[in-house]
Amino acid sequence: MKETEAAARRFQGLDGWGTAEVLETLWSGQSRAVAACLPALPALGRAVDAARERLAGTQGRLIYAGAGSAGALAALDALELPGTFGWPSTRLSVLLAGGLDLARGLDAGAEDDAGTGRARVGELHPGAADVVLGVSASGGSAFTVGVVEEARRRGSLTVAIASVDGSPLVAAAEHAVVAHTGAEVIAGSTRLGAGTAQKVVLNLFSTAVMTGLGLVFDNMMCNVRPDNAKLRQRCITIISRIAGVGEPAAADALARHGDIPRAVLGLAGLSPADADHALVRSGGNLRAALASAPKEKGETCPR
Repeated sequence: MKETEAAARRFQGLDGWGTAEVLETLWSGQSRAVAACLPALPALGRAVDAARERLAGTQGRLIYAGAGSAGALAALDALELPGTFGWPSTRLSVLLAGGLDLARGLDAGAEDDAGTGRARVGELHPGAADVVLGVSASGGSAFTVGVVEEARRRGSLTVAIASVDGSPLVAAAEHAVVAHTGAEVIAGSTRLGAGTAQKVVLNLFSTAVMTGLGLVFDNMMCNVRPDNAKLRQRCITIISRIAGVGEPAAADALARHGDIPRAVLGLAGLSPADADHALVRSGGNLRAALASAPKEKGETCPR
């Protein structure tokens, strides 16, 4: 029996426990899940470095795959990347077994269909520039394994996130990140500890990759989109800090240039065309774009 499916004796009788005891037990399980991610960091680091190399060009895509709650977590991570890091939607795909219909819920049966997984990733024509990330607590989701096997066959970098060593998904991927979360408080309910570990690992992976690609400046989201009032104010604050100007000047630059990188480069003296060229040359890396700007234009921006 897989460790994620085991029924731990210490949790027997859970349905008769008091609320406080149940909550403390669930909290303890979540804490153990987070701690289980620490030993996986070396493997995760290797996966991050390999993914960054593949995605450093202008064509490589991030393709997430999963089924059930693991697939939903993968989709959530993917959907945050454009708004947070400015990652192009054209370089992002999510393959969720059975799709996601919030009225119907998750399609549990679709998890068993490896052929559909292979077919769906095949429709994307993955290649050597792409990174395919498969997520499954048990590592046994046939759909997810099918996606990863086919993508690897076509030359893509493949990464598995799982909680069981030696599982089919771990064997299928070039890089495997395994967080040993063990038996769940409620046997087999991997939306609990395993799900928490998956969320942690996904957060770490995508954030580290985006940071390594230069889509973060210092510790600020320099590509966050000004899509609402809160985010516009965040953009203004970030521009102000990077460019060393007051918020009124930062707000004016954002209004004129439309986003943080172009506003910062504009405040550094670059024309819109020069700013665009600098960002293209740097692969969207604002720090590199500032460093490559002509000195007489860039000297007014202290960062």
